Amino acid sequence: MQLKTRIAEAVKTAMRARDRERLATLRLIQSEIKQFEVDERREPDDPAVLAILNRMLKQRRDSIEQYRQGGREDLAQREEAEVAVLREFLPEPLSPAEVAARIDEAIAATGASGIKDMGRVMAELKPQLLGRADLAEVSRHVQTALAQRGGGRPG
Repeated sequence: MQLKTRIAEAVKTAMRARDRERLATLRLIQSEIKQFEVDERREPDDPAVLAILNRMLKQRRDSIEQYRQGGREDLAQREEAEVAVLREFLPEPLSPAEVAARIDEAIAATGASGIKDMGRVMAELKPQLLGRADLAEVSRHVQTALAQRGGGRPG
């Protein structure tokens, strides 16, 4: 089943169950998808929906950190509840060892020899890891791996 359809079904289920918090988060997801449709003038495919969910997840994580630093545990818990709903629609996350193996495979597949090849390696990895790993973290690991191969310096 397409991801967008799964989200729509989850909205209906939450409405029937009168689960207001879950419904609010699901409607936020639908709103982001609708904004994508308006901006891009096209129907989002699963990778586009995954990118939207990833962006929303990152925003929630940043908010949780800021709320905790500000002593607002109540707001941090609300954001954590939203994170739980978002994760339901993301694929199973990869372990650090699996991510490292994918990075090595991508470096070998692209023939990357240094930092200058980072864009090619990330282009190879992004479709595989979208929604399954933090791409910012993956980028740091790729940069380190390429710096060790090519003698460049990690940023």
